[in-house]
Amino acid sequence: MNIVVVGLSHKTAPVDVREKLSIPTPQMEAAIAHLRSYPHIEEAAVLSTCNRLEVYVVVSETEQGVREITQFLADHSKLPLHQLRPYLFILLHEDAVMHLMRVAAGLDSLVLGEGQILAQVKHTHKVGQQYNGIGRILNRLFNQAITAGKRVRTETSIGTGAVSISSAAVELAQLKVQSLTTCRVAILGAGKMARLVVQHLLSKGATQICIINRSLDSAKELAQQFKEVNLQLHLLSEMMSVISTCDLVFTATAATEPLLDRTKLESVVQSHQTLKLFDISVPRNVHADVNELPHVHVFNVDDLKAVVAQNQESRRKMAMEAENILDEEVEAFDLWWRSLETVSTISSLRDKVEAIREQELEKALSRLGSEFAEKHQEVIEALTKGIVNKILHDPMVQLRAQQDIETRRRAMQTLQLLFNLESSSKEQYS
Repeated sequence: MNIVVVGLSHKTAPVDVREKLSIPTPQMEAAIAHLRSYPHIEEAAVLSTCNRLEVYVVVSETEQGVREITQFLADHSKLPLHQLRPYLFILLHEDAVMHLMRVAAGLDSLVLGEGQILAQVKHTHKVGQQYNGIGRILNRLFNQAITAGKRVRTETSIGTGAVSISSAAVELAQLKVQSLTTCRVAILGAGKMARLVVQHLLSKGATQICIINRSLDSAKELAQQFKEVNLQLHLLSEMMSVISTCDLVFTATAATEPLLDRTKLESVVQSHQTLKLFDISVPRNVHADVNELPHVHVFNVDDLKAVVAQNQESRRKMAMEAENILDEEVEAFDLWWRSLETVSTISSLRDKVEAIREQELEKALSRLGSEFAEKHQEVIEALTKGIVNKILHDPMVQLRAQQDIETRRRAMQTLQLLFNLESSSKEQYS
């Protein structure tokens, strides 16, 4: 058994590739079922955000398991494997464990130390459990990663002033205009990212903000959280007329197809109007052909890197403190993993030896005759159990004491070979 993560992120793939791999929550049940249907995948969880798509699995055979995951990703994205493979990273066991710890702690985020990712890891854990993808091993791993993420945020200052994708977009907007106070702003969407955009816009002095959403009820729920300002609410059908009066537009919806394209915008944007679009959605809400319009400027999540870079240096020092905490959490998980592996082998060995002891004891007692057997059975049974326990004691102690994973596994394989232990790996980890 091994833990494997295969995926891509803002570090390995551009947004036009990432959006093809995105798996929204309503599709997660089918995705997990698809992964679990492969013969070498025992457990599966999928972390899907605007900046990453990562598949965490427990496999019974590593090489075959990796092939099955990459095939799943190719099928889902409808990209040929040879096109997809250059964007993927593959991490095994300890590297996979540390990676999830770093993700949960915000150390692998586009915005170093951002807090939203921990909630996304928790959501992945919950959904994986709900749809029977997460079993004993991934459950322990995700719990340990969530603990690590919480510790990093409480024991270091990396989260202090850490910006989300939404706040980075607002920072970029502030760099592109003279003053947000005088800007007319529209936000497409009314979810968490839209709420964060409103929050950061208000903190920067923006006052003229419109919310455009499919559902007016969701827009009203968002507006209720900002009673100190009069947010203008509009339905999606009014989108183009609202945009025609705006200077800045932030798009943050879960739409799987672009909501804005060149044709729609060139019919409403006047020649004297300069419009800036900040698309923080994956898949993108703004079609690439909008860049062809001379008075419209589009920025997507990849453009946020310039803003983020300004904040990175101070957070790197904090990240070094965080890495020490993660080392402790990885060691805690590894101790549990080692105990899981050794317990299964020791249990198989003890069961086999105990079966032999009982079989030979029964033969011996039958040869001794019923009168002698009844009189001395207790003593003879204690004698045989004592012999078995003393013989098994040293192998068990030595097996548990092995710190190196490969050395320990070789020792277990030797025991399994020498004692012909027939134990199903699936049974060991169920």
